[in-house]
Order: sequence, then structure tokens, then C-alpha cells
Amino acid sequence: MTNKTVAQQVVDALKELGVKHVFGVPSGGWVDYMEALRSTDGIEFVLATHEGGAAFMADVCGRITGVPGVCFGTFGPGATNLATGVGSAYLDRSPMIALTDEMPAAKRGRIVQMAIDHQALFAPITKKNTRLEAERVREIIFDAAHVAMSGVPGPVHIGLPVGMSALPAVAESAKPIPVKIAEPAAQVLLDKMRELFVQADKPVIALGMRAITSGVQEQVIALAEKFQVPVVLNPMAKGMLAESHPCYAGVLFHALSDVVGQTHQQADLVVSIGYDEVEFNYEDWIPNAPLVSLDIAATDLDTSKYTLACDVLGNIKHSVEYLLASDCSAKNWDLNALAQRKAEMFARMSPANDAFGPCAALDILRDKFPQHGIMTCDVGAHIHLIGQKWPTPKAGLQIMTNGWSAMGFAIPSAIAAKLCKPDTPVCSVVGDGGFLMTAGELAVAVREKLNIVYVLFTDNDLALIRIKQEKKHNPIYGTPIRERGTIGGDNIFGAPVLKAFDKQEYAQALEKAFAMQGPVIVEAILNSREYDGLVLRKDKP
Repeated sequence: MTNKTVAQQVVDALKELGVKHVFGVPSGGWVDYMEALRSTDGIEFVLATHEGGAAFMADVCGRITGVPGVCFGTFGPGATNLATGVGSAYLDRSPMIALTDEMPAAKRGRIVQMAIDHQALFAPITKKNTRLEAERVREIIFDAAHVAMSGVPGPVHIGLPVGMSALPAVAESAKPIPVKIAEPAAQVLLDKMRELFVQADKPVIALGMRAITSGVQEQVIALAEKFQVPVVLNPMAKGMLAESHPCYAGVLFHALSDVVGQTHQQADLVVSIGYDEVEFNYEDWIPNAPLVSLDIAATDLDTSKYTLACDVLGNIKHSVEYLLASDCSAKNWDLNALAQRKAEMFARMSPANDAFGPCAALDILRDKFPQHGIMTCDVGAHIHLIGQKWPTPKAGLQIMTNGWSAMGFAIPSAIAAKLCKPDTPVCSVVGDGGFLMTAGELAVAVREKLNIVYVLFTDNDLALIRIKQEKKHNPIYGTPIRERGTIGGDNIFGAPVLKAFDKQEYAQALEKAFAMQGPVIVEAILNSREYDGLVLRKDKP
């Protein structure tokens, strides 16, 4: 037997998994877990301002470390708040363990203050739902982690029945469960994949987020170079191929994606690698050509209109290496024409004059921010520019939400990035709409003394929605954030605010901000009209 409590057993198990931070807003039922965290070296509780922010932080911790991010919310509103960030982990494919208070068995199903069925609440946005049992603490925690990290990563919810935390824990022998690497695809599929590729005249490669997590960057670059094949990327695969690479054709779905489409619409075969349709459905962009998918998850394609020629289910790296060994000559692409299209595309996303708009703001930020730094961003018109325009020298150096696409992601995601990578420079780009959703989490960055530069694009406009209103010739309604002006004072929760109304002020503010200690907000007052001709383009005719 052991003298440890259930709460201490939970914390010990999380630490054994490699968890270093638990994010949340505490409840009375969480007090024993707080004490266990306080008395355990190497793992700490981070008080968030809102449970949704806590879950966003856990999501990004899971992405960066590969270890499940952990977050907590109490009954009812705590759980529903948490659910927004849990959904982010679910559709952005991040390993997570989401913990909530739950009623003890005798009160489940009864009419009780704050009580709802958390198991039902989290069922649609988790890979698994369960609740803690005093006799199986380590087993349940380790199983949750295994499920969260296996296959397509995602969140697992564990309910913590109130009253259980102080009970004596039962000694257990359970250990963390190793995650199995996917087996190679069936030989018949590998051979068919290679045959289709060899026969193709102008194949195109499409990279998705699982190309990053499967570690095939080196092989993908070699594949593109050996056969002179253009590569398009989903937004969350940024960094897999340098924008300057001759085979880089651009990012799907984001700014000027119609120009990217001028390349992939010529293809007679699409070879997707680690592609997750949650970012962008195939039907919205692929040409009328067969699809070969190299992945660990079955392809979701409308086969009444498109041809799934080969679904190569198995170890992605093995499949790419098998394709790389194909015996054929370079494909029939005009890479000079590709280079010209790409140059023209990037030129269109450069400031046309001295106007201070989002294009100039991103160019200047890229110039001032270290190449090895991590930039997170929010959802809004600016994400479409960042996805296409922001040079990303390495996978993982640009962090966004695209599968879930929740506004309010940028501020907490930067906090998590800095906690996980304290020696790496971190900045974050957020529009004023998203900023207002999670501005309270700045108090966390101040309290934790985190060196993060938040670049706030203030245009007083929900630009993406305003553009859609105008395309329908509707009046602008419900999208202005304020009539004019800035977000307000000279600091927010103790984070200084440096305002910039032109490019020179902005460049100086960034230099000052990167030299300061703690979180700093650089507010760029911009005109959102620059977005109008760049975003929400059709990826194919």
C-alpha cells in the first residue's frame, strides 16, 4: 500500500509522462490537486484567466512537446469554457488531457447546482471520455495519454469525481504506454502508388500537418528535387519547405490562393502527404486528376466526383521513402514559370507605397524578429496573409489554428510557446477582434514575467466578414469594432502598449519592445482595406 492520496497519484503520473505545466482555473474540488502540484518538483500549476485560455495553452504545449498538454475546469461553466480549447486540440490534432470536476456517483443524474453531464459535453470533441477511479489512477492517466498521442493525436477527457482526491491511493504497477509507430503500408498499395507516380507527367505534392509530425521533411525535399515536382502546403504545414525553394508553389486556402491554383490545376496526379482534410477539403482545390494519399488516416473524398486512385495507409515516412526510390526521370514541369508566378504573388503582397498596412507590418516584423523565433497568430484576415506571406524557415516556428480556427488563440498560444521554449524568442500577431476575446490572459504573461511581444493589428474592423458583406453588396453592419482610435491606455494589466501610426514608429516600437523585459504590446494602427484584393480567393476556377 501507499500513503499517497489520489491527487498525488494523479500528479505523479502526469509528471512521469513528462508534463511540466497544468493550466486552469481552480475550484474547491481541485484544492488537493493544487497542493500535490505545489509539493511536486518539475511540474507546476499555471493560473489562467479563463478556462478557454487554459485549454489553448495546453493545446500548444501538446503540439510543441509531443507530450499531452493538461488543463482543468470545474463543473458547468468551467467545463463549457474549457471546451473551446479542447475543441481546438481535437481539430488541430494536439495531444491533450482535459480534466474537469465531476459529481460523485450518488449525485450524478440529480438536479444539482452547476451540474451537467460532462461526459456528454466532451464526447463530440475528444478521442475518449472517462472518469477517474481511486483504484486505477495511474492506469487511467497512462491510458488517456496513450490514446491522446496515438494515431491522429487529440484530447482525452477525464472526469475527477469530487471527494475522491483526498482518498488513499492504491499502489499500482501501471507504467506509461509506448506509442506504436504505424506499420508500413501494404506492399500492393506501395507498388500501385509508385506505378501511378512513375506514369504521371505532371504530379503535384500536397503537404499537410501530419507531414510535420511524421518527420519527413528531408525526404519530401529530396522527392521534390529528384523529380522536379511543385509542392503546395496546407497552412499548418508551413516550414516544411522554404518559400525560396524552386519547388515551393505556395499555401492552399490563404492569400492569393488563386495564383497557387495556377500551378496545381495543371497537375495530372495529386500526391498528398500527411494531408488532413480538416484544414481544407480536397474538393475545394484539387484538379480533375487522380489522388494518391500517403497517410495514417483514411482519405475523406467525394468519390462520386473525384478519383481516389490509391489510399496508402501506413507509416508515412516509409511510404515517402518508397516513392523516393522510384525509377523515373524528372517530371514535365516548367519550374521557371512557377518561379515567375511565385515572384509575382509575393510582389502583390508587398506594400505598394508608403502606406502602413498589414503587408508592411508583417515585412517589418519579419525583419526585426529572429529567424529562429516562434510566431503565433490569431484568426482573422491577417492569418491569410501570414499563411502565404510569412517566411517560415523551419516547421513549428509559425503556430496557428486552422482546423478549429478559434479567434482568441494568439495570446494564450504565445504564453504556452514561451513556457515550453523559454530560451526561444516568441512574438504573436493578433487582430483587435481576437485580442478582445482573450486579452485577460495578458495577466498570465505579466505574472509569469514572459518575454513576449504581442503585435496588435488595430483596424477597428472584422475584415473577413466585412469583405464578404461587400461581395454580396450588403451594407457594412456589425463588423466595426469601434468608430476609430486605439485599444486605449499605455498598458494593459501591466503590459506596456507602444502605439505606431506609421512604418517608422512601428519599426522603432518593435526594436524597443524586443529589448524590454516581460510582455509588451506593439499596437499598429492599420487600414484593413489592403486585405480586400488579397484574401478569400478561389483556389480553382
